[in-house]
Amino acid sequence: MGPAKVCALVASGLLAAAGCAPDGSPAPDAGGEPDATGLAGHAPDRFGFGTPASEERVALWDIDVKPDGEGLPPGSGSVAEGRRVYEISCLQCHGPTGIEGPNDRLVSTAPWEEWPPGRAVGAYWPYATTLFDYTRRAMPQTTPGTLTDDEVYAVVAFVLNLNGLVPDDAVLDAESLRNISMPARDRFVPDDRTGGPVVR
Repeated sequence: MGPAKVCALVASGLLAAAGCAPDGSPAPDAGGEPDATGLAGHAPDRFGFGTPASEERVALWDIDVKPDGEGLPPGSGSVAEGRRVYEISCLQCHGPTGIEGPNDRLVSTAPWEEWPPGRAVGAYWPYATTLFDYTRRAMPQTTPGTLTDDEVYAVVAFVLNLNGLVPDDAVLDAESLRNISMPARDRFVPDDRTGGPVVR
């Protein structure tokens, strides 16, 4: 069999596999109607991969914390404990005191009254609970979600202490964290604009 015939046979096989007639037009499906994709009758109803999400698996991801503290988990952490967590998991990206980088500054050195102050935690974040939520989900950058809830409480306490917002002996838990009033809280207002695209 010559090369031309082999190529013709391969091409015919490919066209048939794709649901096409030999001339390249869509072949009729099992009901005799042409299919624009040429794949009628070839795609299964189900592909057979994945499994339904159990309540337990959904709970692993359903960990959002609202500004009022709803969703905060049990646990606690002190500033001293947070220093140790910070030195192991955070220092390489944020520097020894939260201002050196190379990643975002965590500590503001500007007076609270100066606006805008930059994105540092103490001067910009309106809720301490949001800091907990973000840290638990996204940090450390290379291994997000690996800190325990106690470690997150502790490192949040340490970062807030670096910003002068909690004392050296502070121990944070759900109740004390939700009661922290961040300096920038009153700088933020609800987005109640109307007449355009609504983004919430």
